[in-house]
Amino acid sequence: MNALAPLSGLANGARDAVPVIQERGQREVFCGLTGIVWLHRKIQDAFFLVVGSRTCAHLIQSAAGVMIFAEPRFATAILEDRDLAGVADIDDELDAVVDRLLARRPEIKLLFLVGSCPSEVIKIDLSRAAARQSRQHAPRVRILSYSGSGIETTFTQGEDACLAALVPTLPPEPENVSQSLLVVGALADIVEDQFARLFDVLGVAPVRFLPMRRAADLPPVGPSTSFLLAQPFLADTAHALQERGARWIEAPFPLGAEGTTLWLRAAAKAFGVSEARFDAVTSPARARAEQALAHYRDALAGKRVFLFPDSQLEPALARFLAREMAMRIVEIGTPYLHRRHMAAELDLLPKDAPIVEGQHVEKQLDRCRAAHPDLVVCGLGLANPLEAEGFATKWSIELLFSPIQGYDQAGDLAELFARPLNRRARLEV
Repeated sequence: MNALAPLSGLANGARDAVPVIQERGQREVFCGLTGIVWLHRKIQDAFFLVVGSRTCAHLIQSAAGVMIFAEPRFATAILEDRDLAGVADIDDELDAVVDRLLARRPEIKLLFLVGSCPSEVIKIDLSRAAARQSRQHAPRVRILSYSGSGIETTFTQGEDACLAALVPTLPPEPENVSQSLLVVGALADIVEDQFARLFDVLGVAPVRFLPMRRAADLPPVGPSTSFLLAQPFLADTAHALQERGARWIEAPFPLGAEGTTLWLRAAAKAFGVSEARFDAVTSPARARAEQALAHYRDALAGKRVFLFPDSQLEPALARFLAREMAMRIVEIGTPYLHRRHMAAELDLLPKDAPIVEGQHVEKQLDRCRAAHPDLVVCGLGLANPLEAEGFATKWSIELLFSPIQGYDQAGDLAELFARPLNRRARLEV
C-alpha cells in the first residue's frame, strides 16, 4: 500500500468532494495519559492512578505543571524490578497501593486505574482488578479502569476512553421523562455554566453534562436522552451512549460564533424551540462574540495556516479560522477522522483545503517547509524545532487546556492564534 492513499470519499452530498488523504508513518503526539491533566480538574472528587513506568509519571507531572508534593488527584503506581521479575504478585501489589491511597485520601469517591504502554502493564487485566477493588471498597468508592496507552490512543482519546468507561455505570433515565439533553465532553466550568444558562433560557430541559463535576452526580441515560458532542474525539463514548439507547444530535462543534450558533441551534431544533425564540435568546451573545472576533480579524485575515495532526480538533479549528477569521488553510492534519461526527464540519470547510488523516511526520514537515505558512499549529515536540527554523507556531495542546468553546470565549480562541503572529512581528528587526 502507498504511504499516501486517497480515500474513496465521504458519506454523501458535498462531502464526497472533500479531498481526504490517509497517511501512515512516524507520529509525533502525546499518549492518552495526557487527558488526565484536564479530567482530574473536571471531576473534583476523582483520582487517576496510572499503572506504568517512571516515564509515565514524568509525562503527566510535566504536562500538568504540578509538583507531586502538592498532592494532586493523580499519581503513578510505578512498576519496580520486583514486579518485572515476577518476584511479587502484581495483583497483590496493586491492591496494596490502592488500599494505601484510599486510606490516605478519604475524599476520593471515584478512582480510575489507567493503563499505559509498557508491555508489562498491557499484560495486567486492569478491568478485573478494578472490579475486584470496587467490591472491596464499595459503596464509599467506585473504581473503574481504562487505557491511556500511546499504542492505542492519541492524547485526546484518553478522555474518550475515560468517559466510555463511565457510560455503563450511568443510571437509567426515569420513564416519565419525555426528553433530556446530555452534553458530552469535558468543558471548563465557566463554559459549562454559560451553556447551561443558554439552554435554560431556550427552554431546553433537563440538561446534564458528562463528565460530571462530582462522582455522585452521574447523569441518567436512556431512550429519551439526546446527546450533543462538545468535543470531536469521543467516538467510543458516543457509541456506548447509543448502545444505551441515547440519540446523537448531529452538529458542528461550538468553536467561534458560527460554530456555537449551529451547535445550539441543533439542540434547539431537536427540542422544538422556534427559530424566533432561538434568535432572540442567542443574538446578543452572538453579537458580542462577533465583536470580539473583529478585534483579531485584521491580524489573521489572509494569513496561511498549516495544522499538524494532534488533537482531532483540527477540522473544526480550520473551519473557524477559514470562515470567521478569513485565514487560508494550507493543510488540515488530524490523527483520526470520524466521518459521521465530523460531517457537519466537513461541509463547511473550504473545498480546496486538503485533509490528511494519520501522520507521516517527515513528509508532513517537508510539505510544511515547502508551503512556508505564516502559522503552524502543532504539538510541543515539533514547535521548538520549527520556531528555530523561523516559523510561528501555536501549541495545539494549549487548545485543550484553555476555555475556547462558546460565545464568550470566541475572542479568546482567536487571540490564541493571533498571539504567536504578534510575537513574531515584534521580534523581527
